Amino acid sequence: MQTQLTQLLGIEQPVIQGGMAWIADAALASAVSEAGGLGIISAMNAGADWVRGQIRECRARTARPFGVNVMLMSPHAAEVAAMLAEERVPVITTGAGSPGRYMQAWKEAGIKVLPVVASTAFAKLAERAGADAVIAEGCESGGHIGELTTMALVPQVVDAVRIPVVAAGGIADGRGLAASLALGACGVQMGTRFLVAKECRVSEEYKKKILEAKDISTVVTGRRLGHPVRAIKTAYTVRYARAESDENFSDQALEELGVGSLRRAVEEGDAERGCFLAGQIAGMVSREQTAAEIVGEVVAGAEEVLARLRSLR
Repeated sequence: MQTQLTQLLGIEQPVIQGGMAWIADAALASAVSEAGGLGIISAMNAGADWVRGQIRECRARTARPFGVNVMLMSPHAAEVAAMLAEERVPVITTGAGSPGRYMQAWKEAGIKVLPVVASTAFAKLAERAGADAVIAEGCESGGHIGELTTMALVPQVVDAVRIPVVAAGGIADGRGLAASLALGACGVQMGTRFLVAKECRVSEEYKKKILEAKDISTVVTGRRLGHPVRAIKTAYTVRYARAESDENFSDQALEELGVGSLRRAVEEGDAERGCFLAGQIAGMVSREQTAAEIVGEVVAGAEEVLARLRSLR
C-alpha cells in the first residue's frame, strides 16, 4: 500500500510502531521494519550510550528504515539528539515538547522528523520548524494524551498544514487504517496492538492484561498534575486516582507515586504497583501475533474496506 508516508520514509506499508517507553526496543523495532512498516526505538529517559547501543542492535537485525522516538523533556534529550545526528538514523519522532532547537542538525544529517502533536497549533509550529510530517495523536491512545479525539483531531490537522499527517490513537486494525486515510492521513501509528507482538519483550502479565481488556478497561489519571495518562484499570490506578482526588495528598507525593510504575509493569508484571499503559482499543486485541502478522493483517483489512467502499454507488 503506497501513500505519501511510504514514499517519504522508504517503507512498504503505511504503518508506524509507536515509540513506547520501556517497551519499544531494537527487537520490536527491527521486527516491525522487517515487516514493511517503520519500527521505532524509544529513547525515553535513557542516555545517549544506551540509545546508541539499541540503534546498532537494530541495524544488525535489519537493513530497512527504522526510527527513534525522543522524549524532549528528558534530561538527556540534548545529548541523545546530538548522537542521533551522528548516527544518521533514518527517522526521528518526538514527543513532550518542540524539536525546533535540534531540527537543523537533524536535517543536515538527512533525518526525517515527525513530531507527535495533539493540536493544530502544535502541528503548525512543527511545520514551521521544518518537520517532514506530523503524527496527530488522539486521546484514545495509551500513555500521555491530549484532549481531542482522533476523529476530531486528524482532519483539522490535515486542513491546518501542508505536510503529510499520520493518524494515531484508537487504531488497531484495517478499519482504523482505512478510516484514517478517509480523514486525510497518509498512514497510522499504532502502539497498543504491538504490545502483544511476539517480538515485544514486555512481561507476560502486561500482555495478559491487554488480551483480557474490554472496551471500558482503561482509565485516565494525572490530570491534576497536567500530565493525563491512559492505562489499564488496576489496583495501582485506583490507588492513584484516590490520591489524586485527595486534597491532603501533595503534588510531590503524587509525583513520587508514579515513579517507576511503568517499569514495574513492563519488566516485573507487578499488578499492584505497575502502571500498564494502553489505549482504548485494547479491547480489540485478542491474540498474540508476530509483528509481520500484525502489519499484514492491518493492511489487508484496510484494502478490503477500501475495496468495499469503492463498490458503493
